[in-house]
Amino acid sequence: MRVLLLCLALLALSACQTLPPVQNTPWGERRAALQAIEKYEVSGQIAASSPTEGFSAALRWQQQGVVSDLLLRAPLGVGGAHLNFDGDILRVTNSQGAQFEGATAQAELVRLLGFEPPLTSLRYWLLGTPDPGSAAAETLDSEQRLAQLQQGEWQVSYDEYQLSAGQWLPHHVEMHRGAVKLKLQLSHWQLP
Repeated sequence: MRVLLLCLALLALSACQTLPPVQNTPWGERRAALQAIEKYEVSGQIAASSPTEGFSAALRWQQQGVVSDLLLRAPLGVGGAHLNFDGDILRVTNSQGAQFEGATAQAELVRLLGFEPPLTSLRYWLLGTPDPGSAAAETLDSEQRLAQLQQGEWQVSYDEYQLSAGQWLPHHVEMHRGAVKLKLQLSHWQLP
């Protein structure tokens, strides 16, 4: 009986091996791999402030190719919005169910948020990589991940990452442009 228990204990201990650490992929390879991701979903929380507005909301972002689909839900039924952006046309549905498209959607988005968000670049910034469509200044951390990004008029800071689907993906991101500030807590990532 003792021999059987000892064998079972050794078998259990051998099953508890530590997983090998994720390798530090060189930044050029990491950047290219992240920018090539065409489909993902992430949810979490967002807080934003501008000189005229401030809000916090639950966030769900779905990316499918060039189409970004964003759902914002404010606490206690205060409101929210559904945004759909295909790279050319923006569609916004506000919390009252009113639907807007094109220039009127852009105006409604600015009215709701108090600023114009960088929708084209956000799909990349959420993944922890610059938008390949424009020049960027990058600062890396010791693990070959983006720590700071300056692109266009926006400054993006990546304070914390999480391992999801074999990738280090942002968990806490802060963005600012002048007096506009965004804080994102990205909790649940899904990659195909």
